[in-house]
Parts: sequence; structure tokens; C-alpha cells
Amino acid sequence: MNETADRVLGGCRIAVLLATAVVQVGLSLVRLDDTASRIAFAALAVVLVVAAWWVLRWKPVPWPVALPGAVVVLAAAATATWAMPPDQLFGDGDWASGLAGWHMLVLLLDRPVLAMAALVFHMTLTFLRQIGSAPTDRGEIGSAVIVGLSVLAFQAATLTLIRVVNRRAGEAAEASAERDRQAHSKALAEQREADQRSRFAGQLGATLPLLAGLADRTLDPRDEEVRRRCALAATQLRRLFAENDDVPDPLVHEVSACVDLAERRGLTVTLAVSGEAAPVPTAVRRELTGPLMTALVAARSQARVSVLRTGDEIRVAAITDGEPGAAPNGSGAVDVEWHALGERSWMEAKWRSRPN
Repeated sequence: MNETADRVLGGCRIAVLLATAVVQVGLSLVRLDDTASRIAFAALAVVLVVAAWWVLRWKPVPWPVALPGAVVVLAAAATATWAMPPDQLFGDGDWASGLAGWHMLVLLLDRPVLAMAALVFHMTLTFLRQIGSAPTDRGEIGSAVIVGLSVLAFQAATLTLIRVVNRRAGEAAEASAERDRQAHSKALAEQREADQRSRFAGQLGATLPLLAGLADRTLDPRDEEVRRRCALAATQLRRLFAENDDVPDPLVHEVSACVDLAERRGLTVTLAVSGEAAPVPTAVRRELTGPLMTALVAARSQARVSVLRTGDEIRVAAITDGEPGAAPNGSGAVDVEWHALGERSWMEAKWRSRPN
């Protein structure tokens, strides 16, 4: 149950508690005329005080307290009812028949089925007391039944109304939360779109001088360095497109995009992935795949790429048969290492989700 529904139900508990206290002190205290009634009144008062310990703190009465409390209420009401002459039940002097039901609501408001069963059981005992004790005029019995059912119906309606209000409050809170989530999702989508446009603009801005050089023939497409720059720019754009895809494992998806473009250039690339998918921030994914793109662009014919995820650490590594001209370093979040292995080069980008 959400917080709003809890507050509404807590307020209803307090309202029922205060109403019961007013009825018991204001309307029932003056009607005590024998020892049995006084004992029953004291027992009901104790139950109300005990329940108030939780209700006034906006908490439901716990089950180990509510169940014994309900038994005490039934016993006290039965004591007062059976001490009263049958012809006075549901009359002006019968303070216990209606009051006990309100005590049941205080104790069992969070358990509506059990509360309704307790109300019906209590009223049934009262009817049996009147009908089974001695012959009574049918008119008096009918009047008593009408009064008893009216009390029961009013208390049951109160219970139902509180549950309906609580449910409606919960539904309204959920609808409000859903609107907030949708607004938040829309804002995030707009921010991602703006960020994506900014990155595309930045990438295209870095690529335009290369395209302009090829167009005005100041750059020779046969030159190895020019071809490497073109391959790197194409890989960066391909990875940027992949970054915007909605996939279960974005990091592997972006690594696969880099590998796919390398294979289109004629490289033989193997990709190995181990470990379960883990959330990686977008900025960190860029830094993990940046050195990989440099390594793949520098490769001459083949490369081995691996993505290793263990615990709170993620590694992206590549072994290629080429030497990158300018190997990029890592940032504070991602550590990058480059090593020469004979005619091969080894690169590893490492990120820890919980830094030491």
C-alpha cells in the first residue's frame, strides 16, 4: 500500500478511535447500574487504551493484540448483555450492544472480513440472548431486531466506506505517481534526444574537415593515415548510432557495432563475452569502447575482442596485429592499458562500478 493510502487509513483509524471514546464516555458511562456493567465498561476502556497506543501513532493494531482484544470485547459485551433483562435489550439502558461494535472496528479495521464477521457474531449473540431467555412479545422482538440490524448496518457501512475511501486514495496516488513517472520519462527522453543531437553534431563537426579534405583533394584517400582516420570516423558514427538503440545489454551491443564495422573492412574478428549483463553509464560505455575503436582501426587483418564482467568490474580488451599510432589514455573512471606483444598489441579498458 502506498504512502497516501496509509495516511488516509491512519486518519480513519484515529477518527473511529475518537468516536468510540466519545460514545463510551459520553453516552455509556451514565448508564452503568450494576457491577457486571461496570466490569464490562472497564474491560472495554482498557481495550480502547491499549489500541490507542498504535492507532495514535498512525499504525494498525497488530494481530497479536487485535485478536485477544476482540475476544475481550465480545466477552465484556456478553457480560453486560446477559446481566440485563431481555426486554431492555436495544433500549435506552443497553449501552453495550452498539458500543462493542465500534471497539471491533478500532481493533480490526485493517482486517475487514474478520471485522464484519465479529460484528455479525456479536449481534447474533445479542439476538439469541433476547429470543432464547423467555417468551417475548413479537412486536418487541421485531423492534429489537430492527434496532440491532440498524446498528449493525451503520457499523458495516462505516467499515465499507472507510475501505472504499482507502482504495480510492490508493488508486489516486498510483495514478499521480504514474503521471509523475510519465513526465519524468518524457523529460529523460527529451534530454537523451538533445544529448544525442549534440553528440551527433560534435561527431559530424569532427568528421567534416576530413570530408572537406577528401573533397578538395588536400587529403589522399590512398594514404594509410587518411584511411585510418576515415575508418575511425566511420566506427565512431556506427557506435554512436548503436548507443541510441533500446537493447538489454547496451555495452555488448556497442562493442558488437564496432566489431561489425571492422569485419566490413575485411578484418577477421572474434568476440567473446563472459559474465552477466550489468548497468553501465553511457559516458563510461563511451570510454570503454573508445580505445577499442582505436585498436580495431589500427588492426591489419585480425583481432580478438573480449568483454569480461566479474562482480563490480568490467573489462573490454582487444589483441590485434596492428600498432595504434596514438593510443588514448583512460580517464579517472576508466583505466586503459596498452602493451606491445611482439608484432601484436594488447589493449584493456577497465571500469569498477564501486571504486576502492
